[in-house]
Amino acid sequence: MPDNAAITATFLVYLGALLGLGLIAWRETRDLSDYILGGRRLGSTVTALSAGASDMSGWLLLGLPGYAYMAGLESAWLALGLLMGTALNWIYVAKPLRQRSAALNDSLTLPDYFENRFQDRSRLLRIVSAFFILLFFVFYTASGLVAGGKLFTAVFAMPYHWAVLAGAGAVVAYTFMGGFLAVSWTDALQAGLMIAALLLVAGFGVHGFDAARLPDPALLDPFSGADGSAIGGLTVLSLLAWGLGYFGQPHILARFMAIDRVEGLGKARNIALVWTFLGLISAIAVGLSGWQVLKPGELGADPEQVFIVLVGVLFHPLVAGICLAAILAAIMSTADSQLLVASSALTEDFYKQLFRPQAGAVETVWVGRGAVVAVAMVALSLAWSPDSGVLDLVSYAWAGFGAAFGPAIVFSLYWEKMTRAGAFAGILIGALTVIVWKPLSGGVFDVYELLPGFMFASLAIWLVSKATSKG
Repeated sequence: MPDNAAITATFLVYLGALLGLGLIAWRETRDLSDYILGGRRLGSTVTALSAGASDMSGWLLLGLPGYAYMAGLESAWLALGLLMGTALNWIYVAKPLRQRSAALNDSLTLPDYFENRFQDRSRLLRIVSAFFILLFFVFYTASGLVAGGKLFTAVFAMPYHWAVLAGAGAVVAYTFMGGFLAVSWTDALQAGLMIAALLLVAGFGVHGFDAARLPDPALLDPFSGADGSAIGGLTVLSLLAWGLGYFGQPHILARFMAIDRVEGLGKARNIALVWTFLGLISAIAVGLSGWQVLKPGELGADPEQVFIVLVGVLFHPLVAGICLAAILAAIMSTADSQLLVASSALTEDFYKQLFRPQAGAVETVWVGRGAVVAVAMVALSLAWSPDSGVLDLVSYAWAGFGAAFGPAIVFSLYWEKMTRAGAFAGILIGALTVIVWKPLSGGVFDVYELLPGFMFASLAIWLVSKATSKG
C-alpha cells in the first residue's frame, strides 16, 4: 500500500473541498424545494455527472473490476445492460418526468408525484411508496458505510468502528448543510474524480497488454463464464436485465426532476452517456489488467481489491492517494444521495403531508436536516458490525426499486388510462416479487429477480388499470 502520509493529505484536501461545497450550498438553501430538489435549478453538466456518480457508487471501482478479473468479458453483458438502461432512461423518462412533476403541483418526490398524478386522496400511494423508499435506502446507505469503513481500515489501518464513523460523519456533514445542491455539486466533483482515476489506472494497466499472460483465454470470450464453461441465454438475459433498474431509482430520477430547463436535458443526456460508457469500459479494462500487471498471489483472496492493489503497484504515493480518494468519492456520492432521498420521504411524504401540512419553509428544512441525521443513525447501527449482512441486500435493493417504481413511472408517463389502483398494484407486486424471488434458485429462478419483478409489475398495472378504469 502506498505511503500513508501522502494518502492522508490527499483525503483531507478532498474532504475539505466537499465540506466547502456544503457551506456554499447552505447559503443557497431557503426552503424545502431547495433542500430536496435544489429549487429545480441544476445545470446540464451537474445534472448529468451527479446522476452518474450517485448511480454507480463504489461498485464501479470495486465490484465491476473484480467481476471482470474473475469472469473476463462475461462482465461486458452487464455493462451493456447498464449502458442501454442509462440511455433509455434519459431518452424516454427524463423529459416527461421533469415536465409532469413540475406541472403536478410542483411534485418534489416520487411519492408526491404518484399522489398528484393519480389524485389519490386516500394517501395510500404516498405511504406505500415512501415506505419502500425508506426500507431499501436505509440498507443501501448502510452498505455504503460498511464499504467506506473497510476502505479506511485497509488504507489507514483504522479500527473498523472509527472508520465507519469517519465516513458517515463526512457524508452527513455536507448533506445536512446543503441538501440537494451540496449533494449534486459534490457528486459532480466526485464523478470527475472517479472517471479520471478509472481512465488512468486502465490506461497504465492495459499498456502493452499480452493475452498470453491470462490464466485462461476464455476470459476474453463474452460467451464464457468464470469457470470456463459456456454461458446460457438465461445468464445473458439476467445480466442485461440490470438496465431495467434505472427506470425506478429515486436518487437518479430526482436529477431529472431538478434540472433548470427541459431544453438542457439533451446536453445532459450526451454527457451522461459518454461518462457511463467510459466508466464501464475502463472498469472492465482495470479488471483484465490485473492479470497483466500483478504477480500470482499479489491480489489475495478478494478480487474486488484489484483496483486498490493496482494503484499501489503502478503509481507514486500522491497519485495513488488521488486514485484511492476516487473510491471514497464513489461510495460517498451514492450514500449522500440515498440519505437525501430517504430524508425527503420522511420530511415531505410523512411529516409535512400527513402530520404538519401548515409547516413553514424554515421548519421543513430543519426537519429535513434532522431526518438526514436520523436515517444515518439507523444505517450506522446496521453497519456497525464489520460482518454485517446488509451488503447481501444491495443487489435486490436495486432490483426492488427497479421493479416497484420502474413500471409505475413508465406507465404513468405514457398511458393515460393507468389508474390509482393500477399504480398501487404495480408498486406492491414489483417489490414483493423481488423479495420472494431472491432466495429461490434453480432453473428459471436463476434469472435476476429484477426481470420477473418488472414483468409482473407491468402486468399488474395493465390488468388492474383495465379492471378499474371508468373509460
